[in-house]
Order: sequence, then structure tokens, then C-alpha cells
Amino acid sequence: MEFTTGTTAGLFVAIVALGVGGLIAAPIPMAPSTIMMMVLPSMAIFGLITLAIGVKHGAYRATN
Repeated sequence: MEFTTGTTAGLFVAIVALGVGGLIAAPIPMAPSTIMMMVLPSMAIFGLITLAIGVKHGAYRATN
């Protein structure tokens, strides 16, 4: 499977959506507004940081 920008973005959105959807559906005492305002942005930011580190590491491994 070739990871183009579109494939990577689609998989990223799907993973974050599954995580947020699972938290909303779970029987935990947390309001959906809290999940959407606090958890969703932190998941997205952490995901983008780890994606950037992973891409840089992959580029390093491909050249060395």
C-alpha cells in the first residue's frame, strides 16, 4: 500500500474519529461536549506530532 498524502490524511481522520466515537459511546461519566472540546483537539495535535516524527524517521531510515 502506497501512503500518499490523501491516504495518510484519511487514515489519520479515521483513527481520530474512531477514538472520539468510542469515547462518546462508552459508559463513562464524561459529557460529549467535554470530549469534543478537550479530548478531540488533544488527540489531533498529538497525532500530528507523532505523524511528523514518524515521517521524519522514515525519511531518515530510507536515506541511511
